Amino acid sequence: MASEASPGDEEALEGAAFYDQPSVFEIYSEHRLSANNPNDLMEGPTFLELLGPARGLRIVELGCGDAGFGRQLLAAGCQSYTGVDASQNMAEAAKRTLRGTAGLVRQERLESFLLESGTLDLVVSRLALHYVDDLAAVLQRVHRALVPGGRLVFSVEHPIITSCDRGWDQSGPRGSWVVDDYFRTGKREMRWLGARVQKYHRTVEDYIGLVQQAGFRLDSLREARPRPDLFVSTDEFQRRSRIPLFLLLASTRV
Repeated sequence: MASEASPGDEEALEGAAFYDQPSVFEIYSEHRLSANNPNDLMEGPTFLELLGPARGLRIVELGCGDAGFGRQLLAAGCQSYTGVDASQNMAEAAKRTLRGTAGLVRQERLESFLLESGTLDLVVSRLALHYVDDLAAVLQRVHRALVPGGRLVFSVEHPIITSCDRGWDQSGPRGSWVVDDYFRTGKREMRWLGARVQKYHRTVEDYIGLVQQAGFRLDSLREARPRPDLFVSTDEFQRRSRIPLFLLLASTRV
């Protein structure tokens, strides 16, 4: 499929190579520490609501980043945790985060990471699967790895966001959004964190269909509606109430 690169722009990198750029990783790390970070104010609380208790569960996280969530899961009493990330920067950060715990980290691509059949109770992924081209194959391997009744819970950038990045000059907080080419799915090249990155746009319908075709029962769909009690800034809460940033799906292996 045609991408959205502009003439003269630098090369757009796939997810791991993108985060392995020192400048990108530095900006990303600073962004995650921001008090207005929507990952912590919106996506995180909604994800925990969908997740439920982790005690006693065997868990794999696809696209674990710095494994901060993995440390939470271990503290909550999960039986085992393995984080998988293709980025060297992220994998090294994850190992530092999990130092002194029983958590494991594997630096591998999500598309090729092997999961042993029937060995997991829960697979999670937070804001990583929109970097994956062949998502159907990944979901099918996740289905095989879960025990009957095992669960898959994941979040991605909302399709409204991945559809198009025109109209944002990135000189300040985004105040307008263009939704275009929504039903033209496939690779997108977008500027983010000071560089260009490849993502894969899918519609909401696509995500639901892929989950169901892989053999899961869809249990819940959420869009991380912002909660005013979590925001210090009323202006920021109102800005984040204009458009969904995240799509979250919870499903069960049947």
